[in-house]
Amino acid sequence: MIPRMKLSVIIVNYNVKYFLEQALHAVKKAMEPLAGKVEIFVVDNHSVDGSCAMVKEKFPEVILIENKQNTGFSKANNQAIRISEAEYILLLNPDTVVEEDTFIKIIDFMDKHPDAGALGVKMIDGSGNFLPESKRGLPSPSVAFYKIFGFSTLFPSSKIFGKYHLGYLNKDEIHEVDVLAGAFMLLRKKALDEIGLLDESFFMYGEDIDLSYRITKGGYKNYYFPDTRIIHYKGESTKKSSINYVFIFYQAMIIFAAKHFSQKNAKIFSILIHIAIYVRALMAITLRFIKKSILPVADALFIYGGIFLLKSFWEESIKNNEGLHYPTEFMHVAVPLYIITWLVSNFLSGGYDHPIRLNKLIRGVFSGTILILVVYALLSESLRFSRAIILLGAIWSCISMISLRFILNILGLKQFRFENQYKKRILIVGGEDEGQRVLSLIKHAVEHVNFIGFVKPIVTGEGYNGGSFPIDYNRYYLGELEQINNIIDVYQAEEIIFCSKDISAHQIINLMSQTGHNNLEYKIAPPESFSIIGSNSVDNAGDLYVLDINSITKASNKRNKRLFDLSVSVILLILSPFLFFAVKNPICFLRNILQVFLGKKSWVGYTNQPSDFNLPKIRKGVLTPLDMIQMDTTDSNTIDKLNMLYAKDYQIYKDAHILIKAYDKLGRC
Repeated sequence: MIPRMKLSVIIVNYNVKYFLEQALHAVKKAMEPLAGKVEIFVVDNHSVDGSCAMVKEKFPEVILIENKQNTGFSKANNQAIRISEAEYILLLNPDTVVEEDTFIKIIDFMDKHPDAGALGVKMIDGSGNFLPESKRGLPSPSVAFYKIFGFSTLFPSSKIFGKYHLGYLNKDEIHEVDVLAGAFMLLRKKALDEIGLLDESFFMYGEDIDLSYRITKGGYKNYYFPDTRIIHYKGESTKKSSINYVFIFYQAMIIFAAKHFSQKNAKIFSILIHIAIYVRALMAITLRFIKKSILPVADALFIYGGIFLLKSFWEESIKNNEGLHYPTEFMHVAVPLYIITWLVSNFLSGGYDHPIRLNKLIRGVFSGTILILVVYALLSESLRFSRAIILLGAIWSCISMISLRFILNILGLKQFRFENQYKKRILIVGGEDEGQRVLSLIKHAVEHVNFIGFVKPIVTGEGYNGGSFPIDYNRYYLGELEQINNIIDVYQAEEIIFCSKDISAHQIINLMSQTGHNNLEYKIAPPESFSIIGSNSVDNAGDLYVLDINSITKASNKRNKRLFDLSVSVILLILSPFLFFAVKNPICFLRNILQVFLGKKSWVGYTNQPSDFNLPKIRKGVLTPLDMIQMDTTDSNTIDKLNMLYAKDYQIYKDAHILIKAYDKLGRC
């Protein structure tokens, strides 16, 4: 029987709504030359970010499978494969962008090579760099050993040590390979019928290695095909730098070894993998700790050294006449406690956030000093060493922390930019309508940005629609697309945003690969979307500019909200004997205090979070924004607007206001 469809595109999605939207726009363009012969499946693994609602609204032609739980990558793909009627199956990640000619080229190659069971393409990351996992070797015990202990990284082009990523094969030539990446894997349905579907023992990771291996065992070949390319925002759904990823990925390797290797080799492989798991996990924890603690530790050392000198000067110059000296406990106990108080207060104030805000740093030290002085006043006379040293130490803390950040800033470290310096220089590549729309998005979604101007591609059929836009396009027009390298150099651009409505994915990928500016960042704005998507490096998951609701997800707001919850819980616990008579359900009131303490609830949260809005995830609330207006309603529009306003314009005083207004509902179960 001749298949009714030529190609089935299957995308498994889990909480990456905006990436999925961009991927589907690209897929729609790529399927145009094959009109009527391509079907698209989206299998959603119980996302909570509004992905399904977005697909239904913007891509009604897509066959959507909504799972009620996260079934994993293999099982979700198999759900769609079983009902597919196409000759070829394409497994595609949601965090990808395909070129317009991708489908035509890959199908043509498969048609001409009946021995091909599967095909993968050349992948680049969000910065235009080639992704070596586009082609891989079979992870035998020796290959795994070289990979785990870094030999493949040291000698990537070696035929002995570089087998994991086949670095000795030219990335711009077609090759037969052992393993293809599940991010883009074109499969011949006939081959799948013979060898079986994806092994559902693999929840996530490893299934592509297993499937590639079974294809070659079944008498077919796996081809690496670089004549078309895709962008793969490496690891957006899975956060590949996480410890959880290390455990899941290497556990998948153990399953593969037990399934396909001899008992002896599988045992050796398992030992290597377990060593790798603990080494990589320890490295991940250590590096994360060092990265987070290096600045506070440096602050502590500078402050301690300064106070030691102040103490010595104070003893010799001022207190010497009285014959007074600080006891050993002062520098060994009291000063470290002062420093810890200043650092914690600085952290809670946002003094360690980026970009650097000096007012938050000073506020943190000031708050810490007040706390130290309050505790100091409550101590016995024998434990009061010197109020003057506390005040001088606070002044020195401010001076040393500010000076350290100025030095790091002068050294050119981007993460130590000051707030007034942190204005990324952005170019927009797009026509008049779309360029203006994207600029409007940026101005609403990003605080610190320095818009340079527009670069116009060749756009056909475009006309200005008379909409309300922030600035005049022609005034900021810098040149044509062919001049972009000169424009980047002259205006020192740091980021380029491509309007995918006006420029093809093929052109975007070419430009990302050829501009030759290592410090450039790239983003893509899909048409009719409130998102601008990008990723800056292999190790950095994709990042978004979203004209949406993001205020409550800021680090300072999340920290302040949690601090508010804990403080209120302490106060309510102290006042609980009196509040028992004010709240409607005293037992639930005490239970709520405990749950907020444990981080399972917040005192204020959303009102029945709707599924069709991409609300930032927060803890379930005892009270809601609806309690602020003292009314009961089931009107979804009212609830949606209240939730959006709460998330978008969050301030800590709003939680306090809701709490005061609805104190009698604190016992809500």
